[in-house]
Formats: sequence, C-alpha cells, structure tokens
Amino acid sequence: MARRPRPKLVSLTDAAATRVAEIMTDKGAGFLRVGVTNGGCAGMEYVMDYVEAPEPFDEMVEDNGVKIVVDAKAVLFLLGSTVDYETTVLSERFTFVNPNQTDACGCGESVTITPAAAE
Repeated sequence: MARRPRPKLVSLTDAAATRVAEIMTDKGAGFLRVGVTNGGCAGMEYVMDYVEAPEPFDEMVEDNGVKIVVDAKAVLFLLGSTVDYETTVLSERFTFVNPNQTDACGCGESVTITPAAAE
C-alpha cells in the first residue's frame, strides 16, 4: 500500500526566503531556527532566530535555499506551516500561515495552536 505524502514541516515563500537569506548573511548564521513558546493572551507565540548550528533533537529541512531547523518541541505545532514576509506602508514583518492555528489575539502577536494529529 502506498503511503500518503507527508506534509512539509515548514516552508518559506520567496519573499521570506529572500529576507531570511539577507539577515543570515548579515549575522553570519547558517540556519533559521523556528519554534513556538508559551505566552501572550492566546497562549502561544511564534519564535524565530538565526543560529550557527542545530541543537540536539532539532528537525532539519531545507526550503527555497534556506536551511531551517525546527525546535523538536514545536514540530507538531508547526507541521505544514509557511513563513511569509509582508511589507506594508507602515511595517515589514514575518508571518506564519499555520493550518494548526485555531485562533489569534486581536494584536496578532499570540496564537492558539492545536498540535497536528498523528496518523
């Protein structure tokens, strides 16, 4: 029996990949590290950092020319997510489009995420 294709853990839009690559060059980092942390009025917040090397147990993927490490504790919360980079008249920021996100606070800084179901 053929297995159903696994969803990509995390992907980057072209705009996000371009901006991440610029920042990584400036910082001399080799990897984009993404995860979630407890906090905010909706319960969780997305976190991003630029690191030299993965930590033990991090999951590693490469997308759009960027090496991404995902905090092992965040894998089920981020499965299938896309990171975008938005530019408006008033701001520039990274955003997450996450199929596991069920709610967000009014300011958009914190979210409620239900872990992906194991199949």
